Amino acid sequence: MNSGDSPQLAPISSHAAPDIGPGRTSLFEFDLASLTAEIEAMGLPRRTAPQLLKWIYEKGVTDFDRMSDLSKDARAQVAARFSTLQGTVIRHQVATDDTQKLLIEWAAADEIPPETALRLAGTATERQTETVLIPTEDRRTACVSSQIGCPVGCKFCASGLGGLDGNLTAGRIVEQIWRLGRLPGVGRVSNVVFMGMGEPLANFNNVTQAIRTLNAEWGLGIGARKITVSTVGLPPAIRKLCTFDIPVTLALSLHAPFDELRRQIIPWAEYSTIHELLDACQEWFVKTGREITLEYILLGGVNDRREHAEELARLARTMRANVNLIRYNEVAGVPYARPKHDDVHHFQEVLRAKHVNVHIRASRGRDIAAACGQLRHESRPAT
Repeated sequence: MNSGDSPQLAPISSHAAPDIGPGRTSLFEFDLASLTAEIEAMGLPRRTAPQLLKWIYEKGVTDFDRMSDLSKDARAQVAARFSTLQGTVIRHQVATDDTQKLLIEWAAADEIPPETALRLAGTATERQTETVLIPTEDRRTACVSSQIGCPVGCKFCASGLGGLDGNLTAGRIVEQIWRLGRLPGVGRVSNVVFMGMGEPLANFNNVTQAIRTLNAEWGLGIGARKITVSTVGLPPAIRKLCTFDIPVTLALSLHAPFDELRRQIIPWAEYSTIHELLDACQEWFVKTGREITLEYILLGGVNDRREHAEELARLARTMRANVNLIRYNEVAGVPYARPKHDDVHHFQEVLRAKHVNVHIRASRGRDIAAACGQLRHESRPAT
């Protein structure tokens, strides 16, 4: 397929329709302990809770009438108290490299119980997120969103063009991975990266609750080290994550080795210096024993020169870190250019010469705007 051809539009699975209603809470919002407490309060057998979770996460069933090991009366009570899917897939695209992207519209605040409501303005374009499935020969990686929009406002990223419209609940984060795993031919999601829309550590409680479900045996059973949380840099939140009992991987979106340049392309860089960020990351290594991944988007003619590479190498060598180089992916209306091929490889060579473990990350899904930095409210016009 030529780059100018339209990407394939895949059909939307009919079994994954939304299930919302007043007074009901999605089962995706519960862990085993909290669901068991709810079930017992309803007067149902304790075993009902793990049965429900097995139907959803192991068997992929969200229709209560199909949960055959529950009595007819139990199914009726459960259906009256709980819901399942909260979103509607309004677009499903498949790229030429088999990357898949879903645009999901979430239920409005007045359509769900208050305890799981989002702080939304209520219009359709303000309750949409995108999530991406990146397949390779040996893994299926879900790139998941944690917020609707993004508060950080990186100048090169589409996700923050419209600002922040709200946090996603834990259940809505989990539902994204659940839906990706049920796309035709995908099978089990093996890896999750919190690199979609939003700043994960600005939605700390919901993100960590979602991680528990992703990792749990009763949930999606994804290994802790196969879950990556990427942050633009919130030192107090990084230090808080140091105490999180599930050993996830941490990635820092650095994108510039000098504070002045970083503030020009990342507005939130006003609130913490590179030194403060790396100090928090060093604490992460000391407390967890796990190295940091430094993410670095190369913007043509902006942060891809030799002096940038040399300083990035110096910073990386102050701690246990590896570096991922990411070519800028084009965003309509954003005045940056994709770096030249030779410039990218020269940048990598400078880091390698200084003994930094560095890789160039492939851009996946560019023809459907699913690559790093391209996720956005699709129905919003570019600004």
